[in-house]
Amino acid sequence: MSVVELPVSAERRASRIAFDLRDRIIQREATIGIVGMGYVGQPLAIAIQAQDFDVIGFDVDRVRVNRLNSSRTALRTIGDDKILRMRQSGKFRASSNFAELEIPDVIVICVPTPLNKFREPDLSYVRKTAEDISATLRPGQLVCLESTSYPGTTADILRPLMESTGYKVGRDVFLAFSPEREDPGNEEYGTADIPKVVGADDEASRDLAEAFYGSFAKRVVRVSSTATAEAVKLTENIFRCVNIALVNELKHVYGHMGIDLWEVIEAASTKPFGFMPFYPGPGVGGHCIPVDPFYLSWKARENESPARFIELAGEINSAEPLHVVSAVSRALSMHLQKSMNGARVLLLGLSYKKNVDDIRESPALVIMRNLEAQGCSVRYFDPWIPVIPTTREYAEFVGRRSIEWNPKTFRETFDAAIIVTDHDSVDYQVLVESMNLVVDTRNATRDVQQHRDRIVMA
Repeated sequence: MSVVELPVSAERRASRIAFDLRDRIIQREATIGIVGMGYVGQPLAIAIQAQDFDVIGFDVDRVRVNRLNSSRTALRTIGDDKILRMRQSGKFRASSNFAELEIPDVIVICVPTPLNKFREPDLSYVRKTAEDISATLRPGQLVCLESTSYPGTTADILRPLMESTGYKVGRDVFLAFSPEREDPGNEEYGTADIPKVVGADDEASRDLAEAFYGSFAKRVVRVSSTATAEAVKLTENIFRCVNIALVNELKHVYGHMGIDLWEVIEAASTKPFGFMPFYPGPGVGGHCIPVDPFYLSWKARENESPARFIELAGEINSAEPLHVVSAVSRALSMHLQKSMNGARVLLLGLSYKKNVDDIRESPALVIMRNLEAQGCSVRYFDPWIPVIPTTREYAEFVGRRSIEWNPKTFRETFDAAIIVTDHDSVDYQVLVESMNLVVDTRNATRDVQQHRDRIVMA
């Protein structure tokens, strides 16, 4: 008697595909592809490869790809030794050939999500990556978006493109969102140490994403949907944005009363509950805090639910660099009887925060442009940014070089210095001794005892 094979149901086929992929992940047999080898992608590749996965790093920048394949990093916060270790394992390579996206079993998207000139979301990098993935999509692939965006991005952009191939998410292919939580330069919390939030819109995708991220992260936090996971990331950074805006506003309010906000914060921080310290500065920068609030406020307006509080915080922080420029003008006039026109200014620090080589959305660039617009001659010193790279909005600065650290010449060369980024490697005592005027936006001179009359807080 012949045996009649019954057709396999779609549900059973889906469960088999998901089971096979989960097993490959658990056994470390899955190949992982990471699209975008920048400040998020490189640390992620290092953490994943350390767990013995084969990793392919994709990037449109051929120079970056060649550097990685030559065991060199493009980021100073990541040592060449870590890239060399991955390359020597034989389990990492970089590629600019996006046709190879058919190879990985898991694809993680870590591409930029900036704002356009109207401060609206620019998802062109995400969309292009999703199109590239869809062009080579095959059954049994898990796609995880990590790039920060508004709630609904994964479901509204990635899912339709993936399902335009004829495959169904949750049955043939799988889709999740897990927000990146990188903090460049933070030596206490590496990629594997930070809990990974994971959200998906079907159970199979959630299970697979949890298995994947649990293979290298110490803790995985499941949430019910991709939109919820997207909202988690925005909430984290909006929380910081709003509180930074608050202390920036308090800095001006208390300053007019002759009260030192830094002293206030230090004293308030002694309360063991109900208070979390945030610190003022020259504005906010980086890939998250200046951008994320506008992603949510844009989406909120689309849903006719204005986010006025969030927009106000963004406006306060965006205006802070201009307050710094005004403070410099007043300080030059009061302390040196000089006008901005013709003043020689040394700008200390270009990166958006200390001890990183990242100038994305840095307030230093806004300050430099506005100083020069008022006639100042501006040069900068930043040991982390020896040459200003290409940026989206500041083409006039590309190629400018940091001066050498030579305090003996500062007083003759510059009228004033502005501390915009408080790198640990700078000797601020020597800086104050070598200048007639120092405008400090970071409280970097707090331990300087002599020549306090030369320091103006801004």
